[in-house]
Amino acid sequence: MTATITEQTSLTQLPAWKKLSAHYESIKQTHLRQLFAADPDRAGRFSLEAAGLFLDYSKQIVTDETIALLVALAGESGLRDRIEAMFVGERINLTEGRPVLHVALRAPADAEIMVDGVNVVPLVHEVLQRMSIFAEQIRSGSWLGFTGSRIRTVINIGIGGSDLGPVMAFEALRHYALRDIDFRFVSNVDGTDFAEAVQGCDPAETLFIVSSKTFTTLETMTNARSARAWLVAGLGSEAAVARHFVAVSTNAAEVTQFGIDIANMFGFWDWVGGRYSLDSAIGLSTMLAIGPDNFRALLAGFHAMDQHFRTAPFEKNMPVIMGLLSVWYANFFDAQTVAVLPYDQYLKRFPAYLQQLTMESNGKQVTVAGTPVDYQTSQIYWGEPGTNGQHSFYQLIHQGTRLIPCDFIGFCRSLNPSGVHHDVLTANLFAQGEALAFGKTAAEVRQEGTAEWLVPHRTFPGNRPSSTILADQLTPEILGALVALYEQSVFTQGVIWQLDSFDQWGVELGKVLAQRIVPELAAGNSAEPKHDGSTNALIRRYRDRKREGV
Repeated sequence: MTATITEQTSLTQLPAWKKLSAHYESIKQTHLRQLFAADPDRAGRFSLEAAGLFLDYSKQIVTDETIALLVALAGESGLRDRIEAMFVGERINLTEGRPVLHVALRAPADAEIMVDGVNVVPLVHEVLQRMSIFAEQIRSGSWLGFTGSRIRTVINIGIGGSDLGPVMAFEALRHYALRDIDFRFVSNVDGTDFAEAVQGCDPAETLFIVSSKTFTTLETMTNARSARAWLVAGLGSEAAVARHFVAVSTNAAEVTQFGIDIANMFGFWDWVGGRYSLDSAIGLSTMLAIGPDNFRALLAGFHAMDQHFRTAPFEKNMPVIMGLLSVWYANFFDAQTVAVLPYDQYLKRFPAYLQQLTMESNGKQVTVAGTPVDYQTSQIYWGEPGTNGQHSFYQLIHQGTRLIPCDFIGFCRSLNPSGVHHDVLTANLFAQGEALAFGKTAAEVRQEGTAEWLVPHRTFPGNRPSSTILADQLTPEILGALVALYEQSVFTQGVIWQLDSFDQWGVELGKVLAQRIVPELAAGNSAEPKHDGSTNALIRRYRDRKREGV
C-alpha cells in the first residue's frame, strides 16, 4: 500500500486544538501545589506502566480535562490510522516514497510485514543470524586477523545514527559487555577523532566496522580510508583489509572495491532510517560487545513497547501520552526545550542520542503536504546524567525565566551496588522532581529565619513540570523499551504537527556545499572561490594561513 500526500485541516483549526487553547487560558495560572492539594490520588491516576517501564506524569500541569482534550486531538489528527499505516508497511515517508519499518527490525520471526509483496521479517532474521554467527566468532577468538592474532580492539566508523545509536547502546549496556575486547568509536571527520581512536592499537588485533548505507558518506569514508591506510602500513599488505574490515552497507560494489569480502557485508534496507537503525546491522558493534543473546533481549524490549504503542488506548498509551505532553508544552506554554535527565551513569550518551531522534525527525517548518506551519514544531532536547547536571544547569531550570519540562529516568536497583550510593542517587532524582514541582515560597523562606533582603534569592517558584520514568534495573530489554518509548513519542508528535518525521532534507544542503568547498581548500589552489563574500574571505584566509604553516 502507498500513502498519498493529501491536504489536511490545519492543526490550529481542529476543534480539539481550539478547545485546548481555551483550556490553556483557564489552567495556565494553576500551580501544581493546587492540583495535588485538590486531588490526593493524583499520582495514582496520572501514571502508566508498560514494557517494564513505569511513568509518573502527575507532576505535569494537566488535569483530566487536559488529557481528554489531548487524546481528542490525537483522534482528530488520525493518529490511530497513522500508527497502523506504519506497522503494515505503507510508504508513510512520503517525500522519499518509503515505508518506515524499524518496527520490523524487532518483530518476532513468525511475524508478517509486507513491502512490495515481500515479507521482510525473514530477511531481517537472516541478517540477524549472520550477525550472531560473526559475533560469536569474534567473541570466542575463532576469527583471526591477517597475521593469525585474535581481535582485541573493535572500532566502529560511522556518523549520525550509525554512530550515535551504537555508542549510546554500548555505553548503556557496558555492564554486559565482554571485557577482553576494547570497543571504540569514530565519527567526526576531524582527524583527531581517528588518531585518538587508534592510539595504542595493534593493527594485527584491530577490526574496523564501517557503517554507511551507501558506502559514500563523506565523513565515514574519509575515516574509513584513513583506517585502511593505517592498517596496510602496519601490516604491510593490501590483503590484510579483508580480515580486518567488515561493512554495514547496502552498496556491494563500493564495499568490494574498498577490499572488504562481500561475505562480511551486513545489509539493511531503505525503509530503515539512520536514527532508527540501532536495532539493525548498524548495531553490529553492540552485538559484538554484549553478545547475541543480550542483543535479542534488546530487540524484545523494543518489540514490547511497539506492541503497547500499537494496541493500547491513547489515554493509557505511554508513548502517546509523552508525545501529547510535548505538544502541550511546545505549543501552548511555549516551552522551547526538554531536559532528559537519566540518573544512571550508563545512560550518559542517551540525551545525545535523543537529540538526533527528536530534532532530525520533527525539526521541520512545513507540513507533509508542503504547507508552512504556523506553530512550533520540535523542541530542543538536551541533558546530562544526574547528579552531574545538578551542579551545572539545574539552577536555570529551578529559578530561571524559561519553562523547561524535564524527563527524569531512574532505576530501583543498581547494576553496581555499593553502600548507600544508589540510595543517594535516587534520593536526588526524587528530590529534584519534588523541588521543581512545589518549590519554596517566600513565606517558607522567612520561616527559616532568612533575612528579608535574601528572601527573593532563596525563593523557588516551583510549578516546573516533569515526568519520572522508573524501571527495576537497566537491562538490554529495558533499554530497548526505553528507546522505543521515545521513538514512538516522536512519531506521535510528528503526526499531531502534520510532519514527515522520517526525512531529513535539512541535512543535505550543508553536505553539498562542503563537497564544493573541499577542493577549494587544497594546497596550491589559488582560484578565486565563488561563494558569498563572507565564505570567500574565510576560504582565502584559511588557504593563506595553511600555506604559511607549511
